[in-house]
Amino acid sequence: MNNENILEIHNLVKHFPIKSGVLQRTIGHVKAVDGVSFNIKRGETFGLVGESGCGKTTIGRTILRLTEPTGGEAIINGVDIFKMKRSNLRPLRPKIQMIFQDPYSSLDPRMPVGEIIGEAVREHNIVPKSDYRDYIIKVMKDCGLRPYYIDRYPHEFSGGQRQRICIARALALNPDLIVADEPVSALDVSIQAQVINLMKDLQRERGLTYLFISHDLSVVEHISDNVGVMYLGSLVEMAPKKEIFRTPMHPYTKALLSAVPIPNPNIKMNRTILEGDIPSPANPPSGCKFHTRCPHAMEICKTQAPKFKDYGKNHKAACHLFDQN
Repeated sequence: MNNENILEIHNLVKHFPIKSGVLQRTIGHVKAVDGVSFNIKRGETFGLVGESGCGKTTIGRTILRLTEPTGGEAIINGVDIFKMKRSNLRPLRPKIQMIFQDPYSSLDPRMPVGEIIGEAVREHNIVPKSDYRDYIIKVMKDCGLRPYYIDRYPHEFSGGQRQRICIARALALNPDLIVADEPVSALDVSIQAQVINLMKDLQRERGLTYLFISHDLSVVEHISDNVGVMYLGSLVEMAPKKEIFRTPMHPYTKALLSAVPIPNPNIKMNRTILEGDIPSPANPPSGCKFHTRCPHAMEICKTQAPKFKDYGKNHKAACHLFDQN
């Protein structure tokens, strides 16, 4: 474990069994995550991007042990949490928090805001009982919420305010790592900017580390330090933000970047249109998983999986278009 890293993921695998018949026999597996490795440094943001169904959310949920891994390691602050018993995870839980995609369904509609934010604070004895209410109000203020919201219910708030409540709930436990699963995808563009700026301010003030999961590259560019691009359960490219946006290597990354709209009607983008549908993760293609949709596919791509190789400046890619030796 490198002391600079708060999280190290080594060869993470998560396969979901496919069951059929009266006896519910396993007839196959959905390979949601298939050998993913990356590190996140303290105080930085790692952006994980890709199309829907590529395994981004599964990675986030598996790191938090909300779903059990099939294989691999997740080392957080020097401890492999995959080897820990569930009963021993309790002291570690406050240090790893998650912000969910839908700010409404992730909030209990029968609980007031103060209780939603403070339930885990009370459970883990984060502050003394005498300071409890003042602490919750301070966390709310830090997240742009008015103190008198403390007794209101989730249905009384807008989408942006609900997401601020979700952020406050995560922040109240003084976490080291926050997994943000598409935290702004359900919000209007103007509200997205407010929430992203709030997350950046909180990161600066509290030294937070984010795993930021998104399908929107323009949002990832604004908040991330390093970016990983996923396709069908595997990383196809990973690099510092400036490198990946300035000189993308993998054809899939180039296609994603070409789809990002530019707010200038005089600039015409050369869109890369990917043909065909995403293959099933239950039966991924042989060789390079992307070869069925890649405009540059060669014969070797159909039979041999490319190595995930470093091509300098911490820029890694898995593609036969580049030297594999």
